[in-house]
Amino acid sequence: MQKIFAIPVSPEEIGLIVDEDVGSGDITAAIIPASASAQATVISRESMVLCGQAWFAAVFAYLAENTNIRWAVGDGDQVAANTVLCTLQGTARTLLTGERTALNLLQTLSGTATVSRRFADAVQGTGAKVLDTRKTLPGLRKAQKYAVRCGGCYNHRFGLYDGILIKENHILAAGSITRAVATVRLLHQSMPVEIEVENCAELEEALTAGADRVLLDNFDIDALNEAVSITAGRTELEASGNITLNNIRTVAETGIDFISVGALTKDLKAVDLSMRIRFLG
Repeated sequence: MQKIFAIPVSPEEIGLIVDEDVGSGDITAAIIPASASAQATVISRESMVLCGQAWFAAVFAYLAENTNIRWAVGDGDQVAANTVLCTLQGTARTLLTGERTALNLLQTLSGTATVSRRFADAVQGTGAKVLDTRKTLPGLRKAQKYAVRCGGCYNHRFGLYDGILIKENHILAAGSITRAVATVRLLHQSMPVEIEVENCAELEEALTAGADRVLLDNFDIDALNEAVSITAGRTELEASGNITLNNIRTVAETGIDFISVGALTKDLKAVDLSMRIRFLG
């Protein structure tokens, strides 16, 4: 499994998320004395892969500097149901105000990591790498792509600025696969070029044009096997379209290099977490 590096979360980006909930102030938490302190425990309610510690902690750091968080497990760890994930201590108001936003982030990113682990496990031993896509929740792309890595899958390009992927509409606008590849080579000579094709005839054209990777869009298993045979290692091949946990192993066993799966970040089910607060007075 790839090494996971911690992701810094800036006060500016977490501030936008917290302020969406808090606005001009938590008017309900104001019933608690400002001096009151509390402890809290976050518990998993189902088997999951943890992800989102930095975002969770950043919520409470944004609200107050004196909240202490101790983690019992780390990002990328598989945990069982009813596992204590962390304990917190700070002012009661801070814990109450930050609870929902912090849990929303933690359960959403853990949901992404948990699904990613299932897909990664499904192709284990085949040599294929499972990639995410740009089908992420608005404002949470960095976080979700980190969660994908925590689950054992890999990142495709982060956005439109750091990778070339020529798709159907680009090809139509350029006039052909050959022209599209030639034009982008002139504009970005040092960047790898990936192009999407819909059949083996287009694959042949992409290979002749010198594409560095070819995205095989909605190829069935027979077509994938044919594409691998035609390519014979001349370039990297990526499969995409209608990939599920039920069929990804079969796709991987064709000898494909990469499989991109929008469901890692798009078809999201947050994991079930609980935060229990004990007031200390």
